[in-house]
Amino acid sequence: MNQIDPRGPRFGAWITSAALVVILLLSGSPTVAAVLLSAQAVVFALGSRGRSPYGVVFKRYVRPRLAPPTELEDEAPPRFAQVVGLGFAVGGAISFFAGASVAGLVFTGFALVAALLNASIGLCLGCEVYLFYKRLTNPKGATA
Repeated sequence: MNQIDPRGPRFGAWITSAALVVILLLSGSPTVAAVLLSAQAVVFALGSRGRSPYGVVFKRYVRPRLAPPTELEDEAPPRFAQVVGLGFAVGGAISFFAGASVAGLVFTGFALVAALLNASIGLCLGCEVYLFYKRLTNPKGATA
């Protein structure tokens, strides 16, 4: 079980939030929104494999300027959350490409709400779903 600095995923959530806001602002051009959301989907896919570009920026440029973390967390829940984000981004990109802009906006909006919750108050919805699933499948003390 790899441990990570919990500030890294929150940093990534801020960048993700900004990217999703830009996508929503540019959604008047569904093709542009679809391409940008596809790029964010790639970021989510990389993050689900523990290779988030936002994580690299955090580790290389932000983390060295911070005090050591007071605690670490298991990387599995945030990686699962990236898979959830990937699902929303792919659904949104496909919707925008197909001309179903309302569906694209809904998918993007859901991803934005989740990213903003993580960034602003540290509530990772995908992480909570992961932990809920673990409790269901291993009711004897699964914590991660």
